Parts: sequence; C-alpha cells; structure tokens
Amino acid sequence: MNLAITRALAHFLWEGTAVAAIAAVLLRTGRSARVRYGVAAAALLAMALSFGVTLAVSLPPQPVRLAPVSRILILPAISQDAGAPATDVAADRLSVPALVWMSGVLVLYLRSFASWLLAERLRRVGVCAAPPIWQQKLDALRRRVALSKPVVLLESCLAETPAVVGFFRPAVLMPLGLLAGLPTEQVEAILLHELAHIRRYDYAVNLLLSVVEGMLFYHPAVWWLGRVVRAERENCCDDEVVASTGDRHGYATALASLERYRWTQSEAAAMAARGGNLMHRIRRILNVPEQPRPAGLPVFSAILLIAAGALLATAWQVPKKGLAPQSRLETAYTKWLNEDVLYIITDEERAAFEALQTDEEREHFIEQFWKRRDPTPATDVNEFKQEHYRRIAYANEHFANSVAGWMTDRGRVYIVYGPPDEIESHPQGDRGKPPFEQWLYRHIDGIGDQVLIDFTDPTRAGAYRPTAAVSQSGAERRTTVSIPLEAGSYRIQGRIITSDSRPVQYFEENVTGPRVYGRSFVLAPGSYSLRFTLEGDKGAVVKDLTFSVR
Repeated sequence: MNLAITRALAHFLWEGTAVAAIAAVLLRTGRSARVRYGVAAAALLAMALSFGVTLAVSLPPQPVRLAPVSRILILPAISQDAGAPATDVAADRLSVPALVWMSGVLVLYLRSFASWLLAERLRRVGVCAAPPIWQQKLDALRRRVALSKPVVLLESCLAETPAVVGFFRPAVLMPLGLLAGLPTEQVEAILLHELAHIRRYDYAVNLLLSVVEGMLFYHPAVWWLGRVVRAERENCCDDEVVASTGDRHGYATALASLERYRWTQSEAAAMAARGGNLMHRIRRILNVPEQPRPAGLPVFSAILLIAAGALLATAWQVPKKGLAPQSRLETAYTKWLNEDVLYIITDEERAAFEALQTDEEREHFIEQFWKRRDPTPATDVNEFKQEHYRRIAYANEHFANSVAGWMTDRGRVYIVYGPPDEIESHPQGDRGKPPFEQWLYRHIDGIGDQVLIDFTDPTRAGAYRPTAAVSQSGAERRTTVSIPLEAGSYRIQGRIITSDSRPVQYFEENVTGPRVYGRSFVLAPGSYSLRFTLEGDKGAVVKDLTFSVR
C-alpha cells in the first residue's frame, strides 16, 4: 500500500501540472466569473480524480518473493511477528514519502476540522436574533432570489464582517452594530451577497475544497487553483448582487465600508463578504481597468514539476522478479514465468527459459514444459495442465485478501499439492486465539503420509500464514515437524504429549533464519498433541497442533 501511495504521489506531480496548465489556458480566455469558477473547480476535481485513479492502478500487487523452501515440505517462511507479510526492501524505502504525505494530510484535515468547529461556534456564542424588521427584510430578499431554504439572521459580537455559517440550517452573521451603522440599501446589498453564497451551495463546496487541498497539499498548483476558486466565487456573488440591484456604485461603497469590520483571522469554513481581494473586487464592480496579471503558473515551475514527476516515476519502477530490466521477454511470457508456473518450474528450467532469444523458441519451450508433465502424452488432453490452471483459479477465488489468491500462502500450498483431504477451519478463532485452519493431506508424493499444515491469521485480515507442518514417512513411520522461519534469531521449545497428557518428546534449540526448522521423531501409533513456543526479537508465538500416527 505504501508503494502504491508513493507512486501516486510521484505521478501526480506531472499530472497536476498538466491539469493546471490546461486550466491556465482556459482561464486566460474566460471572461465571465461563472466560467472561470467552473474551470478552476473542474480542474481541482480532475486533479483529485487523477490522483485516485493513479492510486487505484498502482494497487495491483507485484510478483511475490519466494520464501525459503524446505526439502521436506514447501512452506513460505513466517516472520517473528507471527504472520506479517514480507515487504520488499524497495517498498520499505518508499514508505517514507507515503508516511510524510499521510502526516501532512492529517495535520491539514485537523486544521480544517478545527476551523469548522470555530465557525460553528460563532453561531452559538455571542449572538442574538436580529431585529424582526431585518429578519423580515432578509426573508423578502430570500424570496426575491428564489431561495426556498429558510435563513436565520443573527447579530454577533465576535464576527467582524458578515458571513454565512451552516449548510442544512444556514445563518447569516452580521457584526453587532452593522445593521444600524450602514444605509439600508447597502445592508440589503450585503445580505444579497450572503444569500448568493447559500443559493450556490458555496458552504458545502468550500468544505469539499478543503478536502482536496488537504489531500493534494504538496502540489503548488492545487493551492493556486484553490485561490482562483475562492476569488471567482466572490466575483460570482458580486455579479448576482449587481444584477439584482442595478447599483454598482452603491454596492462598491458597501464593500468599502466593511474594511473597518475586517476579521483578524481567517475562517475556512465560513462564507464571508470580505473574501477575495477586496480592492480588486471593487475595481471589477466599477469596471475600472486593471493591470493584466498572468493567470497561469510560471513556465519554469511547470517545467520543473513535470521533470521531477517524470524522474520520480522512473526511479520508482520495481522490476519483476527473475527478469532483468533489459530483458526482451514480452508481457505474456513474463506472466507465464512469474505467475502461471512460478511454483512448479525448476531453477534449471527458469534459467533456460530466460536465456531464449526468440518467441518461437519460447513457444517451443512452453509446449515441451507441459508435455514433460503430461500423465497421458498419447492423448490430446493434458490433465496436469488443466488441473494446474484449475488450482490457480480456485486459489484466486477463495484465498484472495489484499493480494491475489495465487500469491497467498494457502494459494501456494493448494497450487503445489492440490486440495487437502480434510480441512478444519476456525474463521472466528478458538478460545481467544486468532483464526486458523488445519489442512490434512493423507499422502503427498515425495513427502509422506498424514501431512498436517497449520495456517494462522494473527491480524484477522484474511492473511493466513503457515506456522507449522507435521508429516510421516518411512517404514518406521518417522514423524517430522517443520516450522518455517524468516531472517532472525529464534529460541524454539517444543513438547509432544499423548492423548492422555503423557509427555513423550521434548526439544529446545536456538536457531537462526531464514530456514525451515525440522525435527524428526519415531512415535508409536496413536493421537498426539504438539505445543511449541517460538521466541524472537519481536515476541513469542505459541501454537498447539493435534495429529495422529497410523
């Protein structure tokens, strides 16, 4: 997941710059505030979607890294924390940008939440109902602009400029004394501005804007477009006021009068009439020409971001296992090698296949690969090949969690050894223990009889990991206990007891991984229990298994 986030962050550097460059061109040609607002808002939405799509595309897992293989039994190694999946070294390095990004998102979201709480507090603390005559005027103005949602008018001793707070139950806050301190026409124009915010759902849009800015905070184009959205939002509301009153000069005078009520701090969650550049708004309302300013990002910054994004995206590509970056194998053959036959191809066959130069040679190799394993070569049907792909399909359908089913430990065992003869499943755990499954194979060629494999899901996320296996072989029915280990130092203590709690075997040893630890015993026919404790640097794992010797 960290690797997917890091790739999405890297790719968004050039994706965001590309979207911002298109938006800058459109903003230069757009004259209407409504059009410019739509362009900037659509660009921010496109940025959020591009980041989400890139993250989703980056989520499919990379080819699995094979764990050490036992000569006794093929089992993926388990870590000292009892089943946490192994992570690639490159993925560990790349997790740092992802963690920094998540920390930044958390800080900005907490800031936005605090700002929202403060804005909501303004409607409850230090407020009183406006005089009835002004509430009546507000209702008349609301009907005038065809706004059906009821709006409450409050006077506040904390608000320094008029503002709108709330979406479902909006309230217009007027600084104490403003209703009596300005001419009626100017107050009505200011109220029309606030009603325009409500009618346009700007309060909700502003919350969504904060979400996008917090998620993509590291890209300067996001903050630039956010400023454009906020500025053009105020221009849209100003245009509605001018269209409703027809008095540009009077409305400009009303805005200028608000300077003495300017807030001393910025509230992201409130819609205030002072938003945007006030002098720019006044000059715009009065149609006073301004010195043209570039609407786009600096060309140098755009080129720098695109170059950085391309370099990062290239640097974070992880080559697939077993194939060098310069390999000429095509995608279909790579998939065949690293997915279809990953668990059944020998090292010699893999080396021979990777050395082939032409597709014709590869096709011939694949044909011979399946023929060597065909139990009935004289027939047209290759039963081994059909059964192998059936097992892959079954594993993908039944064992998938955060990765594809064929990449899981249960999927690997199923593909290599086929369906078990018996399965004891405890998806909810047992007596406080995490979920576990025990697979019993009555016979596996080359391994033995009564092969019992134990899987545990310590994280309760469906990621079952093998903890131990018990098998029997030979005329003397020698019982072998296999415990897969990853890199690290361990102390293993084990005890085998009979069904009547009589101890028959005990073992204790300090070992290092990665390896598959194995101990063999000669046991008389009967039922037994194995309890072993695996102590490592990250804690201890205690496991109980019940098995029979026949």
